[in-house]
Amino acid sequence: MYRGELSKMQGAVFLLVLLGAMSGREMLHLVHLPATTTVAENSPPETPVHKFSVNLSASLSPVIPGWPLIINTSPLTDAFKVNWLSDTDFEVVTTGTEQLDFETGPNIFDLQIYVKDDVGVTDLQILTVQVTDVNEPPQFQGNLAKGLDLYILEGANPGFLYQVEAFDPEDTSRNIPLHYFLIFHSVNFSMSANGTLFSTTEFDFEAGHKSFHLVAGVRDSQGLEASTTLHVNIVNVNDEIPRFTSPARVYTISEELVSGTIVANITAEDPDDKGFTGFLLYSITTPNRYFVINQLTGTIQVAHRLDRDAGELRQNPSISLEVLVKDRPSGGQENRMQITFIVEDINDNPAMCTKTTFSIMVPEREAKGTLLLDLNKFCFDDDSKAPNNQFNFTTPSGVGSSGRFSQDPAGSGKIVLIGDLDYENSSNLAAGNKYTMIIQVQDVAPPYYKNNIHIYICTKPENEFPLAFDRPSYVFEVSELRPARTRVGLVHATDKDFPQSSIMYSISMGGASLQYPNIFWINPQTGELQLVTKADYETTPIYILRIQATNVEDSSSVTVTVNILGENDEKPICTPNSYFLAIPMDLKVGTNIQNFKLTCTDLDSSPRSFRYSMGPGNINSHFTFSPNAGSNVTSLLLATRFDCASGLDKIWDYKLLVYITDDNLLSGRKKAQAHVETGTVTLSISVIPHPTTAVTTTARGEERRLASSQLN
Repeated sequence: MYRGELSKMQGAVFLLVLLGAMSGREMLHLVHLPATTTVAENSPPETPVHKFSVNLSASLSPVIPGWPLIINTSPLTDAFKVNWLSDTDFEVVTTGTEQLDFETGPNIFDLQIYVKDDVGVTDLQILTVQVTDVNEPPQFQGNLAKGLDLYILEGANPGFLYQVEAFDPEDTSRNIPLHYFLIFHSVNFSMSANGTLFSTTEFDFEAGHKSFHLVAGVRDSQGLEASTTLHVNIVNVNDEIPRFTSPARVYTISEELVSGTIVANITAEDPDDKGFTGFLLYSITTPNRYFVINQLTGTIQVAHRLDRDAGELRQNPSISLEVLVKDRPSGGQENRMQITFIVEDINDNPAMCTKTTFSIMVPEREAKGTLLLDLNKFCFDDDSKAPNNQFNFTTPSGVGSSGRFSQDPAGSGKIVLIGDLDYENSSNLAAGNKYTMIIQVQDVAPPYYKNNIHIYICTKPENEFPLAFDRPSYVFEVSELRPARTRVGLVHATDKDFPQSSIMYSISMGGASLQYPNIFWINPQTGELQLVTKADYETTPIYILRIQATNVEDSSSVTVTVNILGENDEKPICTPNSYFLAIPMDLKVGTNIQNFKLTCTDLDSSPRSFRYSMGPGNINSHFTFSPNAGSNVTSLLLATRFDCASGLDKIWDYKLLVYITDDNLLSGRKKAQAHVETGTVTLSISVIPHPTTAVTTTARGEERRLASSQLN
């Protein structure tokens, strides 16, 4: 294979020489080439291999910059390059990109060196490089050549640790043994001649045995040596329990601390990870609702209200907890500690009273020195310990109380009568026989909470006078036309024993109608009697009521007569209310048509009060009533004859609207002011024509339509 490649190169050289000769110029020559040279294996970069020069052509054209070049190698390699020494001197050197290894790589390389000047004249020669063998020291392989980290669990028994291995590049068959050793003596480690590393002691991480730096050496049969570093790390094993470092076991805290308040800081350390407290986990194993612990920091915070004055803390203010610290969530090492919180009472509850407003009635003849009120029966303080739960009362003050009432003894909360409460006494009357006292209940310990207590004392007179109305009876009148809420009258009752007392009024009997249980309502505070709805004179003209007045001690009743004033509020009603009549066309004037009569009634008018009149539909005034006023009975008469011959009458069907008004007895002036009612009656009258009179159906229909339109 190698000879074939060389033959191809020689052919290429011959071709280049032939081309140069054909150009007619003197040839460009590479001097000291071709040649054969040597280079030691493992040579570093820029190691000189062979120098050569260039004879320029007759034109003296310089070599193109960057030339000569190694254009081809056999076998292929990037281990060599050409360095420029001067315009005509050059040198082949190693590149260092590929290692020249006598034992494992090619030993001979043919390099084709090609040169070219500015006018295109070229030359090509071959440099043969032979790699020579050099005695190399042993070598460590893989990661071991760069240094190696080894790990030993603390507490592990002394013994085998690692097998160190190297090789001799000159001994390709690996038959010649190598000798291993530790370059620096160690009391904790040893190495056998065949490269086995042993630990000679048991290591304790917490005692400071954390890591060791060893240098392992190897020597070949010719005395060449190599070395590498071994970094032995002692692995910390979780074999120590955490230890609490916070000294306190008993904590005294105040009640009513805000949720989230830090009340203790539990700290611990782990000998296995000393200085790294973040790896410890804290918890409270005792069931409780008052405290929580931060599992990472160990701070204990308030989680629930601490009320020293209620529940279990009032009986026992101590809370004992067990704190657990662990060095990992599961498994691992742990430790426990008991701590106690003592909750101290503070004065956070003011003195309170089940009642803060008292109303006392005292008879006007009550004896002086009488105990009226003992506030201690109503007041208390929920704080659990003295002096936080102790209180007293301030000196009372208030309008009219001085000289009449006192606290005896001072601060006791016992209110006694010391003055005169004669109800008729002028000074007592000036005070309205009502007295106001303000007294404060306050703590005896800071911050001296206070609460006001209001005491209202009223003098109770003796009942010397009964509750009575200002009249023995009342008579009121009201029109039946008056609407709801109309004032009917006012009743009034007084009690001379209690002139300022509130009196309540009510209707105890009477006032019912057919539609309502009572048509009257009385204002319970003022005694004003009002209508609930309109009264109806025609149904009930008189109401007899029983009005009752009541105060705190007595009651009384009175009779009230209400006369309903009749008014003209009813319409006349006539029978029949509607009727159909048929009359011949030639009926005589003045005839009572079919003996038809209206009979009318009015609940609130006399029979002589009626007046009759015709409304729309009485075309040509053919019809009238007689009498037309002054009677409740009237007859329908034909007033004028029918005249169809001249064409005057064209209507044969009449619809009459009759008005019945109840104002006949009223004079003109009274009629303008009085309330008048009007009733109505509807009559249908059909005129039957004479047999000799021709009336078409169409004409009759038109007449009916005209009559109907006039009626409407």
